[in-house]
Amino acid sequence: MSTDFDNILVFRTSIRTADDRDKVRAGLDGHGAIRNWSVDLEDIDCVLRIEADALHPQHIISLINNHGYDCAELD
Repeated sequence: MSTDFDNILVFRTSIRTADDRDKVRAGLDGHGAIRNWSVDLEDIDCVLRIEADALHPQHIISLINNHGYDCAELD
């Protein structure tokens, strides 16, 4: 299976625990454009990686912010 790296979005977040991750799960799982996502809870930046089709980073930032967490795109 190949991955299209042009469709991977990476964010720094304040999602620090498994409970935090579970709180945003429904919003991410229920989003039609998101194919796969993960949060690296071991990383100092608690990196959120998203594989998606035609999704603007600001949309994810808003979604995460609406759940009460900080989120900023990483370059």
